[in-house]
Amino acid sequence: MRIIAGEFRSRKLLAPATDVTRPITDRVKQSLFDILSPRIEGARVLDCFAGTGSMGLECLSRGAARATFFEANRSAAALLRRNIAALRLQERSTVVDGDLFKWFAAAPAPAEKAGLIFLDPPYRFLNERPDDVRLLAKQMLDRHLAPGAVIVFRHDSKDRLDLAPLVVSDERTYGDMTIELLGVQ
Repeated sequence: MRIIAGEFRSRKLLAPATDVTRPITDRVKQSLFDILSPRIEGARVLDCFAGTGSMGLECLSRGAARATFFEANRSAAALLRRNIAALRLQERSTVVDGDLFKWFAAAPAPAEKAGLIFLDPPYRFLNERPDDVRLLAKQMLDRHLAPGAVIVFRHDSKDRLDLAPLVVSDERTYGDMTIELLGVQ
């Protein structure tokens, strides 16, 4: 895994030796960021189910103002913190450990809302906890999204989950992975 563009272009990121995360390929990441590039400069970013932080760190490399990373797995969160430190991005980054669903349920609306959110739950969540994922999307919409914000929802191509009132503005499928760009109409 690596940063593909911006200030930290070509910098390698630490990744777990296990399958605790699902890294995105450079080709797919490049395609996605070609679409997102006009939204990144100065943005506040939430990287949900962040793994080792590839998406949020890519945004910071490309000029995002701040990124908040959510990761419950201890080994992935430790690698995420090491990646943040290696890039010296501690002042522009926050790592939230633990249950993301509980955090969003209790968190008040922030003073500055997010313009870009990466929602990349473990694929099993869409089958085992679809109502939790729907509620999470609603909580983000109600309290954490800036006007015109985009949620990047990555999931297994076989799975579908309606996150209304969010609507799909763009959808791309890469093998067994689908990326939906969601927003408010």
